[in-house]
Amino acid sequence: MAHVLGHREKTLAQAGTVARQGAITPLDPRMRIVMACVFGCVTVALSTLPALVAAFAIALSLLAMSRLPWRQTLKRMAMMDAFIIFMLILLPFSMPGDPIFTLWGFPASWQGLWKAVEIALTANAVILALMVLVGTMEPVALGHALHRLRCPETLVHLLMFTIRYIEVLREEYLRLRAAMKVRGFRPGTNWHTYRSFGYLVGMMLVRAIERSERILGAMKCRGFSGRMLLLQDYALTRRDITFALGLTGLCLGLIWLDIAWR
Repeated sequence: MAHVLGHREKTLAQAGTVARQGAITPLDPRMRIVMACVFGCVTVALSTLPALVAAFAIALSLLAMSRLPWRQTLKRMAMMDAFIIFMLILLPFSMPGDPIFTLWGFPASWQGLWKAVEIALTANAVILALMVLVGTMEPVALGHALHRLRCPETLVHLLMFTIRYIEVLREEYLRLRAAMKVRGFRPGTNWHTYRSFGYLVGMMLVRAIERSERILGAMKCRGFSGRMLLLQDYALTRRDITFALGLTGLCLGLIWLDIAWR
């Protein structure tokens, strides 16, 4: 049992829970979610480079306040950048404007380059703020905070059960893959491989449905009525209000800076 609990704690820590005590950690989770949404909406609405650079600087300041490890956090951001790097590379060649240079007959424009920089700054600022304000919560605390913010209970239940059983499904997947390897399966680019992976996905869905039915039956036996009962209550403190007002003021400053540079 201790081994299982230790493995679960390790999994939650790897999923983004708090590694160090920083100034962000004691804040009310509800306020952190709301301010992350406010900062994200304001940052996405910005359209000038000075304002976007300032937004990214604010996100870095939040990272410093949270005392998260810089190397691991920036490595996760780099993983996110890998999804958009091809778009950023192709954008100067696909957007018309003043040419910078020509590569194989395709001109790269300054307008496309600046647009790529804007997209990169926007994405990194928003993702970094979300990682600091929301990603440092315990997953259960995140579910409780969403419930207190009057989010639909169905979505909150889905989040909580996903957090609880994602590792169980992963272990089930590893068992099925091990069984395939024991039977001599070697993946390749052929129809047999595609069909085998299709069977794997289908079996995962079937076993997930069967497990969910057993879990629902067990919960009903324990008196579950479809409502989430929370034992933890939240209350805003002076620190929460001060942080919210400060970040709101910075967001208003970003809007003013964006308007001033247009």
